[in-house]
Parts: sequence; C-alpha cells; structure tokens
Amino acid sequence: MNFRNIKIIIAREYLNKVKKKSFLVTTILVPILFVAFMALMVYIMGTTKEREQSVAVVDQSGIVLPFLKNNERVTFEDFSSEPVDTVKNNLSALGKDVLVVISPLDTASRMVKMSLYSKDPVGVEFTENLKNMASNAIEDYRIKLYNIEDLQQIMDDVKADVPLTEYTLDEKGNESISESGVYMIISMILGIIIFMFITMFGGQVMSAVIEEKSSRVIEVLVSSVNAIDLMFGKIIGIALVALTQFMLWIVLTFGIAAIVGGFVGFDKFKEFSSDPQMMAQTMGVSPEQMQALGVGSDTASVAADSVAAPVSDASVIIGTLVNVPWVKLIVAFLVFFFLGYLLYSSMFAAIGSAVENEGDTQQLQLPLTIPLMIAYVVVFMLFQNPDSPVVKWCSWIPFTSPIVMPARIPYGVANWEIIGSVAVLLLTFVIFAWISAKIYKSGILVFGKKSTFKDLWKYFKQS
Repeated sequence: MNFRNIKIIIAREYLNKVKKKSFLVTTILVPILFVAFMALMVYIMGTTKEREQSVAVVDQSGIVLPFLKNNERVTFEDFSSEPVDTVKNNLSALGKDVLVVISPLDTASRMVKMSLYSKDPVGVEFTENLKNMASNAIEDYRIKLYNIEDLQQIMDDVKADVPLTEYTLDEKGNESISESGVYMIISMILGIIIFMFITMFGGQVMSAVIEEKSSRVIEVLVSSVNAIDLMFGKIIGIALVALTQFMLWIVLTFGIAAIVGGFVGFDKFKEFSSDPQMMAQTMGVSPEQMQALGVGSDTASVAADSVAAPVSDASVIIGTLVNVPWVKLIVAFLVFFFLGYLLYSSMFAAIGSAVENEGDTQQLQLPLTIPLMIAYVVVFMLFQNPDSPVVKWCSWIPFTSPIVMPARIPYGVANWEIIGSVAVLLLTFVIFAWISAKIYKSGILVFGKKSTFKDLWKYFKQS
C-alpha cells in the first residue's frame, strides 16, 4: 500500500463529494426539514383535538352505565329502553357515532360482554377506556356481593404504588443513582446513529465505485494507482465526508431550532415538553412509557436507606447522566463506529466493484443487510434484558458488535469485554479488508457481466 497515493485519493474523494451541489443541498435541507417537522408536530398536537364522539349505550346488565363517565371528547347517552337493532340501524339519524351494547349479567361468572358498532374506527384509546370503565363496574358489583361494610373503602386504602429509586454498585461497592429510562434513550440514540451511518455511507462507497466503473473512469485511475490504494482512499474519503456532514447537521439543526424558537416562541415548545400525553402521542409511545423515562412523573422516589427520602425526577435523571461513563462511552462509540464503517464499507466496495449498476447489487447486499438488521433489533431487546445471552453474543460478533456494544455500555460493561470485542472486530476488518481488496482488484475491470457469489469467489482467487 502506498500511503502517499491513498492520501491523494482521500483528498480527491473528499473534495469531489463536498463540492457537489447535492452535498450542499442535503446538508442544508435535512436540518431544515427536521426542525420543520418537529415544529409542525408541536403545532398540530397543540392546536388540534381528537374527534368528539357521541355514544349510544344499551345496558342490558343495569350495572355498567353508571360507570361510563363523560369527558371532553366522549359523551354517553342511555338507550337501554330501545331495541338494539333500532338504535344500530339509525345511528346517524339519532346523531350518534357509536353504539355500545352491554349483555345481561351472567350471574354464574359475574361477568358481562360488550359489543361496539360504529361506521368509522373508534381508535385504541376509546376502546381501552371503555373496557376499563366496564371492568370497574364489574369489580364494584363483585365487591358488593361480599356484603362487607365499607369493603370498597378498605380496598382503596390498602392499594399502594411503591416508589422505586435505582442504584448501581461499582466494584468497590460505591452506589450511584440510576434510571433505566435514561440508559434506554442513550442506547437507542447510539444504536440508531451507527446503524444509519454504516448503511448510508457504506452504500455511498458502493455507489461511488459503481459510478466510476460504469463511466469507465476506473480504467484511467487504476492505470495510475494501485486498486487497493484506490479502494481504501475512497473508503476513508467518504468517511471524512460523513463526519463533516454529521457535524454540520448538528450545528445547523441547533441554529435553525434557535431561530424558529425565537419567531414562534419557546413557550410552545415548553408547553409541548411539559405535556406527557402530547409527547407520547408524537413519539408513538404510551404515557406509561413516557413516565418510565421520568417524563411527567409526579411519583416520588425513596433513598437507599429505610427512611423515605424523596428524590425528584429531575435529580434522578441528572444523577444518572452524571454517572454515565461518558469518556468510555464516547471513545468506544468512535472506535466501534470507525471500525464498523471500515468493515462494512470495504465489503460494500467489493460488491460495487463486481457490478455495473445498483440494480444488480440487491442479491449481493443481502448478506450485509441481514446482520445490520439483526443488530438493530437486538438493541431494542437490550432494553428488556441487557445481560441476555443474545445481547452479549451480538456485542462480540464483529458484524453486529459495532451497533450492539456501544448500546450496552450505559448499562455497564467490563473494560476487558470492550477491548476483546474491539480486538475481534479489528481482526475481522483486516481479514475482510484483505478479501475485499482482492475481489475489488479483479472485479473492478470486469465489464458486461452480472456477477454472482460464485464470481466473487473467482475474483478473490484470481488476485
């Protein structure tokens, strides 16, 4: 390998990409679209209300209707004296959107059944609330059957919601406050970033190779420099383009967000961030999940000792963030990000060298896409059980470790595991870079043929 030639190729690849109009447009457009999307979501969630629904109820049990409470979006009206078919066939004429039919009470099982009729889907929130109110009615009925005085009050008194504060212990036994939701957010962000950049910029390496091959520019280039130097120069050059674009995205996103916040008013964003229900709907999660992350939770926590010492949610989150091993996390993130990119981009380059258009790469890309998707799924499994065998194995397997291992670190990973995983990943990169370079060297000059895995093996043996 000629490092002087590689340096020249890196500079050429970097400048060619950065000077393109598509790079400038993408760099500027992505932060604008991201901020615009967030602002639009805040506006929509803050100014729109869910459709109001008028519900006709035929309660044949006689015990559920009193528990169906009206709210701002749903109103219930008693139609128990009317035949079910009459109400069902005349919903629009009666000015009703939904019909709820409650069966007669089964005294043996002490249970009722419900049926719901509507012309349009009512949504999960409506059905869950309806089931909860009907369940409360059945519970109240069953309690009264015991004929115990003030039984309902007794049951309400004995119910408890025990607060919990998490602490982690280091090797010396020192405790530090922690919150699993914070670790989950950090792990999710790290996993998604690495996954996106490996797939996005690894694909760019492949596209750049295909473009040069299809335009026959590659024939001129390999006459001047070694094919292996050309491959590594291209890989590193595009990596620098990726880092440049990523940093510009961060700076521009914060800058544009500050400008939009100045015009729109930060009070809108504060109102949005202080409303767990609104944030949950925007992010596609339940309010309970938001509460698990420490957002909008009013529940106090207790300290490690037996005496209750409330800890605020803000203190828990800040304490957790302070106790995250940021130096280890950032260093590991950069190492796994860089080695993961090099491993996959070298294989993407080998695939690009064997074809003349991107349509022929789909079959050859499959073995690369599957491990990335598995790693992406494992990151979400990690939240449930960070120490599961699947998570641990995937943090060591070099094709999934660039995504899984950084996501594991917030939950606590021994240094020897990180070093061992890096060593395995580095060794795998060296092996596959050597294999990819041999395929690249032969495949880059093959034209007029749709390559298969058998051809890749032939290119490897020829070099």
